Amino acid sequence: MVELRKILVVDDSQLIHSMYKLVLNRYKNCKILDAMNGLEALDILSREKDINLILLDINMPVMNGLQFMEKIKNENLYKNINIIVISTEGKEEDTLRALKLGAHGYVTKPFKSHALHEVIENICTAKQSSFPSEKKV
Repeated sequence: MVELRKILVVDDSQLIHSMYKLVLNRYKNCKILDAMNGLEALDILSREKDINLILLDINMPVMNGLQFMEKIKNENLYKNINIIVISTEGKEEDTLRALKLGAHGYVTKPFKSHALHEVIENICTAKQSSFPSEKKV
């Protein structure tokens, strides 16, 4: 199992936030941060370090998920954060746009918890193996 320090959940449904907390409880030492829209997520990213993963909805008020991705796509500070778009939108054009903007995966709601875990594990493991090992000082 991959080790995650912080996960940012960006969704406008409080119920979905509660559900993610249950689904993600297997990552024991991981802090889960909540944002109700893309603008709140940008604020959290500016304050919080070591975010490994963003679970991002597309349809939200104020700033949607695709707008959020557009804002951060060229920021070097965020290039190592894995982004999984999880949305009720299954439209091919939304999926392609999210992937072009830098999403590492796309899951359609509703989903099974084991399926989400599998996507998280696959993406984080693949990304970790593509970076050179860090040396401890």
